[in-house]
Order: sequence, then structure tokens, then C-alpha cells
Amino acid sequence: MNRSDLFDALAERYPHLTATDAQVTVKTILETMAQALAAGQRIEVRGFGSFAVHQRQPRQARNPRTGEAVTVPERRVVHFKPGKALRDAVDAASDPT
Repeated sequence: MNRSDLFDALAERYPHLTATDAQVTVKTILETMAQALAAGQRIEVRGFGSFAVHQRQPRQARNPRTGEAVTVPERRVVHFKPGKALRDAVDAASDPT
């Protein structure tokens, strides 16, 4: 599923929303989430999961082509932890019975 699929799903589920309203809604939610994560805040969506920013320490790595040692700098990365309801739904969808 991509962004335009989200627009379509939202417009289909709520017929009173125009396609433009659905686009603005999805874009606003995603932009707000990105801004919160950039500010180092944690986002929790009950039943879905939580997003948090984790700090990765600097480390030594190897260039796969040359084998040369390379220093990878410290960086912040987004971490997603699925909620129990999402884990259960995914597990149930993959259950062959």
C-alpha cells in the first residue's frame, strides 16, 4: 500500500470526503508524525503501535568492495514497535487454518 492507496481507502470509507479532503488529511497526519519524530518525540497509536527515535552509536564497519575500515557516524533512526492488536491481526491473517 502506498500513499495514494491510503487516499483512495479513506475516500471510499468516508464518502462525504472528497478526494482532495482525503489527500489533505493523510498528508497532514504524515507530516505531523514526521515533525514530531524529528523533534525527538514518541508517537503512540493505540492498537497499531508506537514510533520512537533511537540513537545509534558510532561504529567501525567495512567497505564491502575494498575491505577498508570505515567509521560510521552516530545517527538517529526511527524505530517502530507494533502493538498487540496489530501483531495479532497479522498473525491471524497468516494463519492457514
